[in-house]
Amino acid sequence: MKKRTVLALSFVVVCSLAQFAIAKVPGVPEGVDGATKGIVAVSHPAAAQVGRDILAKGGNAIDAAAGIQLALNVAEPYMSGIGGGGFMLIYLKDQNKITIIDSREVAPAKVTADMFLQADGKPIPFEQRHTSGKAVGVPGTLLGVAEALDDYGTWDLPQVLAPAIELAEKGVRVNWVTADYIAKSRDKLEKYATAAKVFLPQGQPLAEGQILVQPDLAKTLKLIRDKGPDALYAGEIGQALVQEVQRTGGTMTMDDLKAYQVKEREPIRGMFRGYEVISMAPPSSGGLTMIQILKLMEGYNNQQDGFGSVTYLHHLIEANHLAYADRAAYMADEDVYPVPKQGLLHDDYIKERRKLIGEEKANSQVTAGDPWRFDPGRKPEVAFKLIDNSPVKQTTHFSVMDKWGNLVSYTTTIEDVFGSGVMVPGYGFMLNNELTDFDAVPGGVNQVEPGKRPRSSMTPTIVLKDGKPFLAIGSPGGSTIIASVSQTILNVIDHGMSIEEAIRAPRLFSSEYPHVSWEAGIDQDVILQLMAKGHVFAEEPTDIGNVQAIVYDFETGKMYGGADNTREGTVLGVDAIAYTAAEPPEVSYEAGGPFAISVNGQTYPFLAEQKLVAKGIAYVQADKLLLGLGAGSEDFRSDALTVNGTEYLPVKKVAEKLGYAVSWDERARVIALNK
Repeated sequence: MKKRTVLALSFVVVCSLAQFAIAKVPGVPEGVDGATKGIVAVSHPAAAQVGRDILAKGGNAIDAAAGIQLALNVAEPYMSGIGGGGFMLIYLKDQNKITIIDSREVAPAKVTADMFLQADGKPIPFEQRHTSGKAVGVPGTLLGVAEALDDYGTWDLPQVLAPAIELAEKGVRVNWVTADYIAKSRDKLEKYATAAKVFLPQGQPLAEGQILVQPDLAKTLKLIRDKGPDALYAGEIGQALVQEVQRTGGTMTMDDLKAYQVKEREPIRGMFRGYEVISMAPPSSGGLTMIQILKLMEGYNNQQDGFGSVTYLHHLIEANHLAYADRAAYMADEDVYPVPKQGLLHDDYIKERRKLIGEEKANSQVTAGDPWRFDPGRKPEVAFKLIDNSPVKQTTHFSVMDKWGNLVSYTTTIEDVFGSGVMVPGYGFMLNNELTDFDAVPGGVNQVEPGKRPRSSMTPTIVLKDGKPFLAIGSPGGSTIIASVSQTILNVIDHGMSIEEAIRAPRLFSSEYPHVSWEAGIDQDVILQLMAKGHVFAEEPTDIGNVQAIVYDFETGKMYGGADNTREGTVLGVDAIAYTAAEPPEVSYEAGGPFAISVNGQTYPFLAEQKLVAKGIAYVQADKLLLGLGAGSEDFRSDALTVNGTEYLPVKKVAEKLGYAVSWDERARVIALNK
């Protein structure tokens, strides 16, 4: 996947402080003519157009969201669809009500808690366990969309299905995102052959610019149009689905499909700097963990510290460690196990947890706290346990607002890219691998159990100012979703960025000590100083999340959108605003050179031009080396070598003065520093 932006050694946010001071609603861009009759922010332009057209024809935000979801099944079949599930967060203006349609997948009746263990008791590797019928949960998306329309929409299911049917029959242009995911998923698609016939015709991955036509999927959507959701949950589509799940190792039956229920839930609510943040409740861990991060960060002057500063990012990483530790211990399907929702967000508990964040060093001993002391609920009699070594998953998110002021923030998924890799033969849709969101090792609140929803990280969110919604936001990315959403909200509220700036600003992700993933654009000096505090940054940047958001300036009645460029994010207003994020250039990151430096087993991100060898001695640019080792320059002035006006220091001599043992790996060409 191409990266978000070209690497710069510093990221400068272009933001007018005067404009931010004047704007009563955060996130509103300067010099943009906002929409007034509805707007969508979607990760694919074809689906965005479907949503925009429904709004233009008089549909409300729920109608548009339903149309977008069904269109995404065609345009982004590797991310979401009727073979998966999701959470639709809805704000209804006339009722001043916010509710959730939970269409999360559930475990079939015949699952067992040890289903993902090998004979030796160890978890089956993720690459094996997620591409099996065992991994497929009972899907809920179709029934969720249908019930949302019945309860809160103005169009019926056949109306919102029509554009998706047309896209499946006529075809969708393969963009750079789709081409990349198909090429990288070749082995998965070929495992069961059916999907390969669609995405790898004649054995070759579809390339950018080709047309993806899906006649089997069109047939399926027509059956649903004519027979309703029963075509899947009690009819021929379901029978074919069950047959394929069982053929590929699963236990799902028609009784499981018939028993599936959509749940309407109350969202999680929390306060941050006077704004009310409303998000997804359990079985998602997203809302609670995201709000907990915000509340932990509320104890610092983030605006004064500055976006991208050492102090701000150190606090942010540490806050994430604390919140994710609680997530691992307490989050599960609340229909099965109680969750300490009040305790996790209680002000006294937050203050207690914040005290664990030191200023000088990363906390290497972060464990879950005890929020039950601040919660009136019933503590479950089950051990805390989470073993989650699965990679970052994918999903999709979109946001919608209509001319009446209704909002939808909808995160929807089939879990991994192309889900389980299982496509229902003759019906053309991919099946999820959602059961791998359960802990592979039984014994905790998130163990596999019949009829249970696995813990999610999806975080569809709406933020209110003075009781009025102004921001609808969410992201894909597995457990990184929480980090993406919380950081974008911090960017808007604390750092005064417009929504587009807030989305494009580089993010980081760290769910536990010490490892940190990061996006291009974070200052190298900052990274080195954070590594000196004990944080371990990956050697190279990567993409984190794909945020799509809407900002509503209720002072002017104008609507604005923000679209991430890690996919072909698109913002379309009915009467104003229309743009699609351009494909980002490749990141240029030259971390090579004559040698590498490893500190306590972790490679430091020194660039090639910052290293040299003179008379057999390895040198690193003086200021960079000292930042990375947390040392001052006073004791090393006599050791400096100046080349073309730049000072370099001998790695071995400096490290030994600072108490490191130094060794050289000739084969790997790595200088290892260890304390």
